[in-house]
Order: sequence, then structure tokens, then C-alpha cells
Amino acid sequence: MKRWGALVGEVKSTGRLAMTLGGLGLVAGALMIAGSRHWLPTTLPSFPPPPEAGEAQPAPHGPVHDARPGQPARRIAEDLIAPPPLDVAGIERIEARPPLGELGLASPPKTPMPKDWRETLLYRPVAISSAVFEAMGRRVIVSGAVDIGPARTCSFDDAIWPCGQRARAAFNAWLRGRALKCVLPPDGDRFVIAASCTLGKQDVGAWLVANGWAMAAPGGTYGKAESVARGAQMGIFGPPQ
Repeated sequence: MKRWGALVGEVKSTGRLAMTLGGLGLVAGALMIAGSRHWLPTTLPSFPPPPEAGEAQPAPHGPVHDARPGQPARRIAEDLIAPPPLDVAGIERIEARPPLGELGLASPPKTPMPKDWRETLLYRPVAISSAVFEAMGRRVIVSGAVDIGPARTCSFDDAIWPCGQRARAAFNAWLRGRALKCVLPPDGDRFVIAASCTLGKQDVGAWLVANGWAMAAPGGTYGKAESVARGAQMGIFGPPQ
């Protein structure tokens, strides 16, 4: 019984303590509410209403750039920077310098041939004059070159020499029996024909005219080559060989 009474006393004292703490909490809350008017704003901040659709808005404050086209740049020291005026009347067009050798000669343009003409290899060619050769039963005149006949003689200063025979020998020495590629008609046509030919990558007519062993046909593509050969006194335009 004594123990039970002790427990009842402890419960009562605990209840009084709880009630005391609760009362203190209420007093503290009331004091906080009373003092809140010193640190809370009395009125709420106001914000402007949003603009209506289509209503013009004021332009933002800041620098405004002028997009209009400006004036052209001012020229300064034109006599020092700008090029001097050019007098067109004083310009004179001159002919191009002739090439230093046959490697500088431009290849002649290809002449259109009939559709049945084909590039044909002619083996073991033999020159019968300075711009005519025979090979495989065909006789071909080198197109664009004027032949120098074997009976032709040339004069240089006071010397007369058989330039036709020398031109034929030079042509044979250059060929050395090597095959030529010529644009020819079908094999059934066995007549003398003028055709353009090449030895490897070298144009045969250009070689003959540039070395002075043939002359250029009037209006042909080898006119400059003949001028170079005459100026250098090569082949038939030079001294006896």
C-alpha cells in the first residue's frame, strides 16, 4: 500500500509540472504576438498590373544605336596610298617572246577527223623526204608541214648545199625505225594521205619545222616554230650540214 501511494504522488507532481510548462508557453506566445508589430511591415508591397495585349510598352533605358547608313569614309593622303592614274593610250601590246627551245612549243590543236578514222600504229617507218614517210605499205605526208624534196638545194652566204638530202637523213635519224601513231582512214584505203602523227608524245610535224627540216604550211599551227628555226639558223635555214 505504501508503494502504491508513492506512485500516485509522483504522478500528481508530474501533472502539475506539465501544467506549469504549458502555462509558460502560452504566456511566451502572447508576448511574441504583441511584439510582432515592431518587425513585421504594416502593409504589403504593391506590384503594377501586367500590360494588356497590344498595349505599347515603354522602351528600355540604355544606349540607342543609329541603324541609318552613315556617310562614306573620308579619303586621306590619296597621293601616297592610291595608285597613280593609268594612261591607257600609252599601253602597247607586243608579241610574246619566242620559246627558248622546242619544249616550249605548244602542241597544235587536234583537227576533227571523220568518224571512221582511227589512231593507227605504223611500224618501221622510213622517210623518203623531209616530211613524207612510208610504213606498212602506206605513204603518209606529215600534216601541217611543207616537204623539202631530196633534190632541193639551199644557199647560205656563198655556199650551196643539198639541204633536201640532209633533211631526209635527219628525219630518218630521228625516227630510227620507231613506230609512229597516225590518225588514218580504214585499212582498205591505200592512197597517199596527209595525217597528223606522233612519236611517243612528240608531234612529228612540230619537230620537223622547229628543227628547220620542213617549213610550216600557210595558215597552219607551226608558224611560230618556223620563225624560231629561221631566227636560230637551224636546218635548211642555216649553214651546210
